[in-house]
Amino acid sequence: MTETHLAELNVARLRYDINDPRIADFINNLNRVNAAAERSNGFVWRLKDEAGNAVSMTRESDPLVIPNLSVWTDVGSLENFVFKTVHKRIYDRRAEWFEVMERMHFVMWPVAAGHVPTLEEAWQKLDYLNEHGSTDLAFGWEHVKDANLWRSARCSSSAA
Repeated sequence: MTETHLAELNVARLRYDINDPRIADFINNLNRVNAAAERSNGFVWRLKDEAGNAVSMTRESDPLVIPNLSVWTDVGSLENFVFKTVHKRIYDRRAEWFEVMERMHFVMWPVAAGHVPTLEEAWQKLDYLNEHGSTDLAFGWEHVKDANLWRSARCSSSAA
């Protein structure tokens, strides 16, 4: 039996150009949040460019949409990082920097251990989730029975 990990894609649409001073606090915290991810239990891999992040890897159709793609050993590790580290403080401020998106913008899916998903594969999973809803092939937090931290985070802060 092949060991599986969990891949995740989270995309956001910036309210302003990446160089706009209103985005500066988000940009200035990227390295700190990414370093916290890499130190977290269960972290396996994340997409990054020469600058150490993925904000330059926008979709050509909308250069303000930025991706975050990573792999974790399990959903509990990802959930702990998202909601119990410095990431949560940045997450709580998301309405300052990001627009509310009309479609789902976060997706998780199982991958074989050692598989490094491409950004195109991740976009396909997100498109699948938006077309078919949560299944074992592509899903959101609500599909994971043991994930509960997202519920309180969603209720306690402004959604974006």
